[in-house]
Amino acid sequence: MKIIIHGGFFSESTTNHETKVAKQKALERIVKESFEFLKTHSAVETVVFAVSLLEDDELFNAGIGSQIQSDGKIRMSAALMDGETQKMSGVINIEDVKNPIQVAAVLLNYDDKVLGGSGATNFARQHGFEQFSTEIPQRKAEYVAKLKALGIGTVGCVALDKNGKLAVATSTGGKGFEIPGRISDSATVAGNYANEFCGVSLTGVGEDIVSGAVAAKIVTRVTDGFTLESAFEKTFQELKPFDGFAGAIAIDNNGNIFHQDSHPSMVFASFDGGKLEVFD
Repeated sequence: MKIIIHGGFFSESTTNHETKVAKQKALERIVKESFEFLKTHSAVETVVFAVSLLEDDELFNAGIGSQIQSDGKIRMSAALMDGETQKMSGVINIEDVKNPIQVAAVLLNYDDKVLGGSGATNFARQHGFEQFSTEIPQRKAEYVAKLKALGIGTVGCVALDKNGKLAVATSTGGKGFEIPGRISDSATVAGNYANEFCGVSLTGVGEDIVSGAVAAKIVTRVTDGFTLESAFEKTFQELKPFDGFAGAIAIDNNGNIFHQDSHPSMVFASFDGGKLEVFD
């Protein structure tokens, strides 16, 4: 059993020591709590659990603490993929829910697995997800002052359960001040992908990640016999011609964990019950 989580790419952590320490402590707490959950739950259940905890922590740009778009509204996206069934579900530009990843989890059981905009929000209401504002004072202040987002933020989790099954979940509050209707990578196979061989979650500039089809490429290459490290190396080399900005975490079906970013530093933590890594 192994688990790895990430809390986004860059951040105010690069200039604020207190924030950096707070994020490190939060990642350590969440990865340990999620590993305990993994002991008695499936990989799919665990990645939803872990990403929900990340969405609930305002230090990270997903769920509570999501960035505000150019029209003053918050729209979030999230996706879930079961490596065993190779089914993916997601919500794009959903509004006024606390945990977008949990809505994505419900959609995994439906034929129509990816919903966007008002359709996603209406589906959430119909399935018991109450209206909830994820706006926090810090994000409001940034918006009012017309500041750029302090970081490129997304959260994600990849888990390998006791039965050798993989799953991945990713959630984002956007880049901040984007044009309403903009679609990021998080609810696409470029940013969130898994099969029986490998699971990958991305963070960074969504447009670059989609252009590079990053998660799908890494998983496909591992499936075709690449090592996890070599799959990352080749895929990230393909981002260089357009200076692609991305970071990724992954676990393969042999329990190997790997992470890489094109422009350090990505915040992440991994845990296998013994070895704990927390980086920012």
